[in-house]
Amino acid sequence: MRSCGPSLIKYVLFAFNVLFALSGLGILIAGAIVLADVNEFNHFVEGRVIAPPIVLIVTGLIIFLIASLGCFGAIKESPTLLLTFAVLLAVIFIVELAVGIAASVFKKDLEMMVKNSLQESIKRSNSEDTMAWDNIQRKLMCCGVDTPADWRAISANKTLPASCCQPQFIDTTVGHCLDSPALGKDKFYQDGCVGKLKDRIDKNASILIGVGIGIAFIQILGIFLACYLASSIRREQAK
Repeated sequence: MRSCGPSLIKYVLFAFNVLFALSGLGILIAGAIVLADVNEFNHFVEGRVIAPPIVLIVTGLIIFLIASLGCFGAIKESPTLLLTFAVLLAVIFIVELAVGIAASVFKKDLEMMVKNSLQESIKRSNSEDTMAWDNIQRKLMCCGVDTPADWRAISANKTLPASCCQPQFIDTTVGHCLDSPALGKDKFYQDGCVGKLKDRIDKNASILIGVGIGIAFIQILGIFLACYLASSIRREQAK
């Protein structure tokens, strides 16, 4: 190749794909962190909440592989490999867009879904439910679905669990709050768990959306560079 234009684009595309590969690893790590966080409360959330970070992990891995193809295509100056790279980027972009739209639609029903799940669990109050409630109430510093009164109103044993008690007020001899009013306004957490869990999921969703938007812009740039380089190489080969 005698023209410096295509040659320059080749190196730009190679550098871009190195960055793109690193961004793929970044997406994978972000998805794994969010998945680990959501899994802490998987007793109360449906598979639809866990699905987006899993999709992000898979997408990150695919992006890393596609970036490798882009690097190879740029080095070999192969129009076919470069166009294949551009098509794969476009497909991934469409998948990400579809997942983003589905997540936005699902988000509208998120609070009601979480609330229904919490209410059903507190009504059952079996050993598995109790363990899950102890975990969420201690980690999110909340009590009941909307208020601590939910335990007395709809739970099986009509009793506030020890996990509703603020740590500084726990009597270590019994592992529970003592000498507290019926609903424990002085010693028990007063915020409901539905709002705290929804906020936690919303925060994770914001991370995923932010990462997705950033990668989408990189993908569009990659499609443009790959198509331009493929076209330049073909023109040079036709001379």
